[in-house]
Amino acid sequence: MDKMKVTYEAMLSLAAEMALDEAVRKFRAERIYREIDQSLAAGDEDMFYRLAKELNEMK
Repeated sequence: MDKMKVTYEAMLSLAAEMALDEAVRKFRAERIYREIDQSLAAGDEDMFYRLAKELNEMK
């Protein structure tokens, strides 16, 4: 029974870590999209390409 509890806790911890990783990834992507919009509005081509590259590397 104790081994099952340890296994369950490990699985629960892994699921929580995966959910947190996904939330952080979505947050970062949304931030990059906002910054891309701002760089386009400002006409900052260098910033646009840097952010687009960062976004592509995330995917």
